[in-house]
Amino acid sequence: QLLPGPMAARNRSFVLWLHGLGDSGPANEPIRTFFAAPEFRHTKWVFPSAPNSPVSCNNGAVMPSWFDIHELPLSPGSPQDESGVLKAVENVHAMIDREVAGGIHPDNIFVCGFSQGGALTLASVLLYPKTLGGGAVFSGWVPFGSSVIERISPEARKTPILWSHGIADQVVLFEAGQAGPPFLQSAGISCEFKEGGQRAATTPAPTNITAKMAMAAKTQLVLCMLVAFFFLLLAMEVAAARELE
Repeated sequence: QLLPGPMAARNRSFVLWLHGLGDSGPANEPIRTFFAAPEFRHTKWVFPSAPNSPVSCNNGAVMPSWFDIHELPLSPGSPQDESGVLKAVENVHAMIDREVAGGIHPDNIFVCGFSQGGALTLASVLLYPKTLGGGAVFSGWVPFGSSVIERISPEARKTPILWSHGIADQVVLFEAGQAGPPFLQSAGISCEFKEGGQRAATTPAPTNITAKMAMAAKTQLVLCMLVAFFFLLLAMEVAAARELE
């Protein structure tokens, strides 16, 4: 039970998890079971599902997708659906704004995402006008060009970002993830980058892109959760310290 009045807002936190291509929010809800520490007692979790859209990299097949992906595997030079990304960002910001209007301080709001959801996480935290508790990008990439940097507010540049990527990732190539920190540094944004192991090397490679990405997500999820646990725990402690200042 939450404490009444201002104390309630100070102790509440919000975690928004954005899934990968072809996946769904409900399929990712078991993630919350990894976060049983007392610090997460008053945490609200939301696992939205992407709208169904035709996806170019899968021959135009309709599937849950936050924005279009033109090719796989994704490399640093892959074409981007920048307009689609920005539209998806608006929807994420609307979800965040609802929580802020409900009394949760932006410092206690965390956005996390895997693969396509990781790319959307990055775009969403960078373009949000306020400092958030943190953003966690798992096997994601930079989904827009350098022209977007000028749209990043001074407050958004203070949001801490954790980036984790598998060195043997064959869907979003490690080089695509590795290009993220230099991009952020050019905008004056700090980022903690973690190298992981293989993304899905122990499972047979399916021919369907959707199935391939879904299987990859399941194999890396446990490793992601361990890293995310310490990231969120640390960020929540920092947010609590700010409240006491």
